[in-house]
Amino acid sequence: MSKVAIITGSAGGLGKGIAKRLGEDGFKIVLHDINKEMLDSTLKEFKDAGVDSIAVVGDVSKREDQFNLVKEAVDAFGQLDVFVNNAGVDVVSPFLEIDENQLNKTFSVNVNGTVFGTQAAADQFIKQDTKGKVINACSIAGHESYEMLGTYSATKHAVRSFTHSASKELAPYNIRVNAYCPGVAGTAMWDRIDEEMVKYYDNMERGDAYKQFVDGISLGRSQEPEDVANLVSFLASDDSDYITGQAIITDGGIVYR
Repeated sequence: MSKVAIITGSAGGLGKGIAKRLGEDGFKIVLHDINKEMLDSTLKEFKDAGVDSIAVVGDVSKREDQFNLVKEAVDAFGQLDVFVNNAGVDVVSPFLEIDENQLNKTFSVNVNGTVFGTQAAADQFIKQDTKGKVINACSIAGHESYEMLGTYSATKHAVRSFTHSASKELAPYNIRVNAYCPGVAGTAMWDRIDEEMVKYYDNMERGDAYKQFVDGISLGRSQEPEDVANLVSFLASDDSDYITGQAIITDGGIVYR
């Protein structure tokens, strides 16, 4: 029987790459995003490629939406095996300009969303009395705090902490909780970071921030969605059954821990 995976924030970017890889691995795929138009387009692409998939629109920052997402998956496919808390938002600003709205929005999506998704998945795994995998989107910013990315870094440190604590509490239920920590990828998120950096540094032109980060990668190139998807594929597989509570860096050699 095919396993079932939910990937939040999977209409585009790294989430889409992860969903694509898990589909190739034989999973039935539950696509999810807050952007219905992008989500519908991605679902068509997956179905045209022969992937057994559905799409659910939702807001990860709302606990009710996360539990509904799991319900939709189970209604469609009868079970759940893997839940990937991929959805997230970024923000660039100097520390002295961090405001209440920035903190609330970023923590609401990146941290609350991860907690609610993990709760919803764990609730279903326990009901099924089966093994389950929760895989969280952390970041190199969950291991190292970066200037101009203070709020984002703080949220990813929180995701890493919740990965640790949830893995300890859920292990008795045969549930593994791990995280993947990407580095610098040529995605829309990094386009936004690069664009925002230019506003705060007079000597910087568009593209410079991205180039500086990429130049610091030991393997000499930016990340592709496949690089992250390869790790998630392993964490979703039976081969990773003895791994839990880990936040694994996949950055080509930027942060060394």
